[in-house]
Amino acid sequence: MQPKLHIKKGDTVKAITGNSRGQKGKVLSIDYKNKRAIVEGLNMISKHTKPNANNTEGGIIKQEAPIHISNLMIIDNNGDATRIGRKINENNKLERYSKKSGEVIK
Repeated sequence: MQPKLHIKKGDTVKAITGNSRGQKGKVLSIDYKNKRAIVEGLNMISKHTKPNANNTEGGIIKQEAPIHISNLMIIDNNGDATRIGRKINENNKLERYSKKSGEVIK
């Protein structure tokens, strides 16, 4: 079973520490076992590749590296980085909400 984390795939997040501090991006994937996420445009690394069928030239490719979940904060509907809480709505479904504004996060 997957642990409950404060971010999900598709969320917009902001890096709060590290080389990408202050940058925003969309979560592309999450590794639940290691509690790491790959975020579009954050934590970019240079990877050296050999020539292959897909890339006949080879060379250096820039790509996103995983970043730890604790270094990310979710962006709410107002564009602010916020902590999140969980509450049960009127349909008995658990939903995430912004602790700063109180709005539900989609």
